[in-house]
Amino acid sequence: MLPDYEKFFISPEWKSIRVNTLKIDKEDLLQKIDFEVKQIEWYEHGLWAKGEISKTLEYYMGYYHIQEAGSMIPPLFLPLEEDKKSVVIDACAAPGSKTTQMAMMMENKGVIIANDVNIKRIRALVHNVQKAGAMNVVITNQDARRFDLNSQADYVLLDAPCTASGKIAKIESIVKKWNYARIKAMARKQKKLVEGAYKVLKKDGIMVYSTCSIEPEENEEVIDFAVKNFNLEPEKFKIKGLKTRNGIKKWNGKEYEGADKCVRVWPQDNQTEGFFICRLRKY
Repeated sequence: MLPDYEKFFISPEWKSIRVNTLKIDKEDLLQKIDFEVKQIEWYEHGLWAKGEISKTLEYYMGYYHIQEAGSMIPPLFLPLEEDKKSVVIDACAAPGSKTTQMAMMMENKGVIIANDVNIKRIRALVHNVQKAGAMNVVITNQDARRFDLNSQADYVLLDAPCTASGKIAKIESIVKKWNYARIKAMARKQKKLVEGAYKVLKKDGIMVYSTCSIEPEENEEVIDFAVKNFNLEPEKFKIKGLKTRNGIKKWNGKEYEGADKCVRVWPQDNQTEGFFICRLRKY
């Protein structure tokens, strides 16, 4: 996949946090914390951090959220700051990093339906939503492949469960779990999740599909499936200051439609985990 693949395995020195503007301004937070930070170039509310960040009063108060920098990217593909009063479904929401980020982007306006199929993970979702002061969030416990909702959403964030191979540089155990059968099984689930998300999305609504996996079967192949089976059209999207590469058009003898409009975020380009993101509009 990569000409500079050896750099993929270099673990970054800095951690990352997101300022929770539902509770505090960035300038006020910077005056309170005593660990080293620097600005994330492509996101005004993101900070690179070095030091003890998980045992501070500011963290317990919900003034900032410990969030991998790559995880902050998918919500930015939705126009929530311009359309604050919209209805958003976070299909696989737990533990709530992206849910609370979207609530922050919407300034607690509109409605976010934060859903997860795993009741144990929902406990973490509830905790993070309450801690962040995200008051526009409704939490549901459904299988997103078979949503049972009375209304449709303006936007859907489908941060799909995946093999998480984009985390290899940080979590070595992922290498030991890697096997191709698991990738194929995950891809089948992801395609069903896209179908479920499509059904609850309004016409002209936007779905953002993302994973922290680097496998084409879980990414470009899923988008190819979405484009060929549903009224979904990939849209190009850029974030200023974020270095991205295009999706992979061909892999293992397959050619993927829509791959040129997908985005890959490689660890060596931005010191994040590996991420895949695609923005799709329903027509």
